[in-house]
Amino acid sequence: MIGLGTIVNTAAVILGGVLGMLLKNGIAKRFEKILMQSLGLATTFIGIGGVLKYMLIVENGSITTQGTTLLIFSLVLGCLLGEWVDIESKMEKIGIKLKAKAKIKNDNRFVDGFVNASLIICVGAMAIVGAMQDGLTGDSSMLITKSLLDFVIIAVLTATYGIGAAFSAIPIFIYQGLITLIAALFGAVISDGLIAELSFVGNALVFCVGVNLVREKTFRVANMLPALLVPMLVELYRVFLK
Repeated sequence: MIGLGTIVNTAAVILGGVLGMLLKNGIAKRFEKILMQSLGLATTFIGIGGVLKYMLIVENGSITTQGTTLLIFSLVLGCLLGEWVDIESKMEKIGIKLKAKAKIKNDNRFVDGFVNASLIICVGAMAIVGAMQDGLTGDSSMLITKSLLDFVIIAVLTATYGIGAAFSAIPIFIYQGLITLIAALFGAVISDGLIAELSFVGNALVFCVGVNLVREKTFRVANMLPALLVPMLVELYRVFLK
C-alpha cells in the first residue's frame, strides 16, 4: 500500500511523544543535557556516515572523492535562498501558532522542541529515500524501520523539550507524504542518481542537526533546507541536455 510508511511513521512519532510526556517528570534535570548530547553525537555520526558513503570511492587500493562540487553549490546556493526566505523564522511562527491552537501557555520550550524534532526526523536519507521508495514501489520497509528510530528520538526529545517535540508528527506527515505522492506520480523521471544525490546533501544537513543538539543553534538548519533543491535542478539540466 503506497503511503503506509508515512502513516506508520506519523503514528510512531505520536506514540513517542506520549511516552516522552510520561517520562518527562521522571527525568532529573541533570540528565537532560547528557541525553541531548548523546542524541546529537549519534545524529552527527549518522550524517557523516551518509556523506562519506557517497563521497568516498575506493578504486585499485586508492581513495578518491566525488560530489564535492555538488555539495558546495548545494549548500551555498541553498543557504542563500533559505536565509533570504528565512525558513527558520517561519517554522518558529508555525510552532507559536500550534502552541496557541493547543492552548499551551506555560511551556517556554515548545517552539524549540517542535523545530528541532521536525528537522531531525524530516531531514536525512531515510526520510527522502524511504518516502520515494514507498511512492515508486509501495515498499514501506525503510520508513517502518525509520519509525522505530523516530519513536525513540521523539520520546527522548519530548521528555527533554516537552510536548512541542510531539507536534513534529504534523510536518513529517506532510513532508514524507508529499515526497511519496510526487514519486508515485512522476516516478518515471526520478533516477537512482538523483535519489543518491538527495541523500548525499540530506546527510550533510543531518550532520548540522546533530551539531545543533550538542551545541545549540550553531547552524540555522531550516534555512539550509533549500540545498535539497540543487540536486533536483541538476537532474532537470541533465534531462534537458538529453
